[in-house]
Amino acid sequence: MFNLIFRFPNANGCIFKLSGLLSCLTAFVFEVALASCQCWRLWEFNDKVVQFVSFGLWEVHYPQEFNVSGSEIKMLVHTPIDSTWTILPELQYAENLLVWSILMKPVVMVFSAMAIKISCMKNPVVEMEKICYKVSALGLSVSSLFTFVSVSWNYFVDHYGQTTLGFPPDFPVKTEALIYKHYTIVLPLGVLTATMSLLGVIIFLSEISSLKQQGQAKAKCASIMANQEV
Repeated sequence: MFNLIFRFPNANGCIFKLSGLLSCLTAFVFEVALASCQCWRLWEFNDKVVQFVSFGLWEVHYPQEFNVSGSEIKMLVHTPIDSTWTILPELQYAENLLVWSILMKPVVMVFSAMAIKISCMKNPVVEMEKICYKVSALGLSVSSLFTFVSVSWNYFVDHYGQTTLGFPPDFPVKTEALIYKHYTIVLPLGVLTATMSLLGVIIFLSEISSLKQQGQAKAKCASIMANQEV
């Protein structure tokens, strides 16, 4: 009877265990999309040649009109952000934080998969399973913090701070022509990504709490059975 009690939650907990791994995988996909997003900042300029400039973490994109055989053709131009730019510190930190956050996700997924594998063993090593969940929860917590800091810092400096971004001399528009800074999808996407990571943290901490409760219940049952035998 005692074995049935513990077999039931283990069987029903498989979906809950996998949901932690799934939330980590979802956050990883969102984070890659966030790092490759082309609109960390979207600026509008009072200029006839270039009206909009979209800033990614590694490239700048802007539509520009070209005269080809007497016809005006508008094309999207990609310009890498290199040493000729006066690079913003918040974008530099966002690059580093997101790279570290992305690199941590596979580590978290490996440890969470190990925890699930251990729980499926005939005689699972509960302490090892707890360690795997603790590493997973810690990794996702740090990753979530990195993501939130990178997007929120960029947002507040862009809209409420004084920009120090400097275009290279050959750039077709000057910062003095800036007239408006548009809101982009980066902040809500970053918050969503951080939330997915925190959801995984909650799931992993719940698994640790469940393992502790099961251990206490087993110890209590063993103590009762020992007293009965005496």
